[in-house]
Amino acid sequence: MVEGRGGFHLCLWTAQPTLGVDGVGLGLLLQHQRLGQIFDIWCLHIPLTDRTSFPDLVKLVESTVRLEHSRTPNRPIYLVGESFGGCLALAVAARNPDIDLMLILANPATSFSKSALQPETLVPLSTMMPEQLRSSLLYMLSLLSGAPVKMMTSAAGKRLPLDQLITEISQDTVAMSSYLSVLSDILTAETLRWKLNMLKSAAGFANSRLHAVKAQTLILASGQDQLLPSREEAERLRQVLPKCEIRVFSDSGHALFLEDGFNLVSILTGASFYRRGGRHDYVLDYVPPTPSEFQRVYEPQRWIETATNPVMLSTLESGKIVRSLAGIPSEGPVLYVGYHMMLGFELVPLVSRFWMERNILLRGIAHPMMFTKLREGRLPALSAFDTFRIMGAVPVSAANFYRLFSSKSHVLLYPGGMREALHRKGEEYKLFWPEQSEFVRMAAKFGAKIVPFGSVGEDDVGQLLLDYNDLRNIPYFKNSIEELTEEAVKLRNEAVGEVANQDVHLPIILPKVPGRFYYLFGKPIETQGRKQELKSREKAQELYIEVKAEVEKCLGYLKEKRENDGYRNIFARLAYQARHGFDCEVPTFDI
Repeated sequence: MVEGRGGFHLCLWTAQPTLGVDGVGLGLLLQHQRLGQIFDIWCLHIPLTDRTSFPDLVKLVESTVRLEHSRTPNRPIYLVGESFGGCLALAVAARNPDIDLMLILANPATSFSKSALQPETLVPLSTMMPEQLRSSLLYMLSLLSGAPVKMMTSAAGKRLPLDQLITEISQDTVAMSSYLSVLSDILTAETLRWKLNMLKSAAGFANSRLHAVKAQTLILASGQDQLLPSREEAERLRQVLPKCEIRVFSDSGHALFLEDGFNLVSILTGASFYRRGGRHDYVLDYVPPTPSEFQRVYEPQRWIETATNPVMLSTLESGKIVRSLAGIPSEGPVLYVGYHMMLGFELVPLVSRFWMERNILLRGIAHPMMFTKLREGRLPALSAFDTFRIMGAVPVSAANFYRLFSSKSHVLLYPGGMREALHRKGEEYKLFWPEQSEFVRMAAKFGAKIVPFGSVGEDDVGQLLLDYNDLRNIPYFKNSIEELTEEAVKLRNEAVGEVANQDVHLPIILPKVPGRFYYLFGKPIETQGRKQELKSREKAQELYIEVKAEVEKCLGYLKEKRENDGYRNIFARLAYQARHGFDCEVPTFDI
């Protein structure tokens, strides 16, 4: 058991790539260190020579689960099962519907009956094979699992020098060969028959009791699983289980936990599947990414920053504007209030620069549609927003504001929300804020600094071809907008004016040769010591209007200054970088 700060338990069943027949727990090797920081870990180990029946294994795990539940009845118990372990986790959950269980099932073997690897096929084949060729059968199974191929592609992906690459691949090959050699010595035909029959029994046992499973479930399905039809099985289970989500890993094989780059903690954070109590708390249960986890999220988005080469300006206490984030307060709570570009184009450079330059994690206040759907339909799957949740986004609510400020967080807020991010033609850089203050008094309650900011550049990367008004005039798109809006959680039902227009749609944008993004963070506005003063609605409204005016001032400054930037065009920047190096800072206008 590994002591974790969460104080509750992760019961982890993992399996060998060959369809989980050996039960040696290899899947834990690459995950346990990070998991151990937030969980207490218990691992069920099933030796190859063990002959315990599946019902008895269920009772064994069940007794441990019930014991832990009696010790900490108000905390969830996580059951993580890969392949065979998925059947075991489902069976335990079906027998214990009153215990708060969270199931994480990686390529569960509930679809074993649809696999070609049946006892009637493999056991006779193993029996007929000469002793010296039995390891070949195991190697073929490991190839189907994808483990050897993933080892090689993982090594190649590290971009090592050729000699180091050859050395690493050789070491991986020797390790795999040694493992298979040892396994072939102990995995006799009789043992193989037992394990395959156990899988068949486990799948039947679990499938017959799915109706009794009440636990919240997350299914991790590999798109390239050659042993089981895992992707199709995930969809089937989602239809059967009452509280079930799936995450698909299109390029992964059966041995999901052994793949380089697979990070179970990041997946749990992205799916909002980690909680300490009876309900998930988006603030208290949040697990910040490590530097390596941030890089894994950032790398696929790096091209946005490369293409737009953002200019970041901030304002010092003296009022001087500098080209850096030096004017950003180090200590929270801080509230950043600004303009939302079309489709949130500004977010990737903004969040990444704060992380890399100031080691600040911005907690974005986001639309609830990124966290929940009223029903299935046209809206993107919730998994499409996992990256936002990994980076700390929370659904907008007064309770989440309170918790973020009380934890001294750096909070990112766009009062214009969806209406601003989905603005119409000719509305670039126009603020669509509510008439009344929504954040001033909460900020004052905690003495949070308010940093107004502006960001411009959306009109340099795309031209709005069809906006909301255009789409509403086309019957197909009009119906689509109405369906999307019905699926999304509603906000600002009491609001009036344009900010109340929360119709969900996707405008059609014509890309341009990329220009440049510009950001200006104004001088921080202090609310410390003004709590009593800002209890007055009139005073709070005055500060609200002041913040809005500062955001408009930042936008005006950037729009004017960028006209004098000789490197606003990407070709001018590329020419400069070709002469001075692609990691250099490209000049901009005079401040």
